[in-house]
Amino acid sequence: MEAVAVVAAAGGAAAIEAVAPTDTGNRKKKAFGPLFWISVGWVLLVVFLAVVASWIHLPNPRATAARPRLPFSSHHLLGTDDLGRDTLSRLIYGARVSMIVGFGSIFFGLVLGGVLGIVAGFYRGKVETFIMGCMDVLLAFPALVLALAIVSFLGQNLRNVVLAISVLSIAPIARLIRSATLAVAQREFVLAARTLGAKNLRIITREILPVVILPVMSFALIGVAVAIVAEGALAFLGLSVPPPTPTWGGMIAEGRIYLHQDAWISMVPAIVLFTTVLALNFAGDTLRSLFDVREGAL
Repeated sequence: MEAVAVVAAAGGAAAIEAVAPTDTGNRKKKAFGPLFWISVGWVLLVVFLAVVASWIHLPNPRATAARPRLPFSSHHLLGTDDLGRDTLSRLIYGARVSMIVGFGSIFFGLVLGGVLGIVAGFYRGKVETFIMGCMDVLLAFPALVLALAIVSFLGQNLRNVVLAISVLSIAPIARLIRSATLAVAQREFVLAARTLGAKNLRIITREILPVVILPVMSFALIGVAVAIVAEGALAFLGLSVPPPTPTWGGMIAEGRIYLHQDAWISMVPAIVLFTTVLALNFAGDTLRSLFDVREGAL
């Protein structure tokens, strides 16, 4: 019986290898389009500007001027805010906070939530019940209220904002990875590895993780967008990185009282935030449709 199982698994694996490349190629042709590459290009541009902001010849984002709220001009391409600070410079430096919070919090969420999700989906039983019960408790808290509580208790700085949003991301990521692990744990190649005497750690790292990681990474881009919005909400409420460090949410909050007369002070950072979140969502959703694991396709 063991020999039959191994042969059947080998035949299934061969069928997967024969079908998967063609199917993946067809899906790539359908999935990737101009909008996807525009979205990726915008995100890469924002990340690049955030990284090289110190080497670009920009006005000091904290320097005030005697004439505030200037409209667009050759000296200030996107105008100035209520204190005369250059809006373009503050947008680029503010991107640092958004990118660190977005990618940093989702990275830690993937590490912690990924371990918990794989362990719960692979071992099942009491382990799964305990881990998923803890995740349900985390999900029961209103997300923004929990983030406000963490930042208020630990203090306002970049590290604590990343920590707060990381905690919020653990439970959704753990549930997602658990679901993907459940779908893969009973596949033929996993059963074949068990039959050949592979240990659980090897099965998880060599058989399950490579299959699960691709769809999860595509969802992670959407998670980055959600994390950036969460940081913007905290900044709007005055509980993100404290001034004078520029943040997109803080810039929107500072200009809201001038919406009737100088709307660009709030609208420019709002448009940049909206465009970045939209690009991340579109790119993540496109990759999710490409890497989504379907039983019928295999």
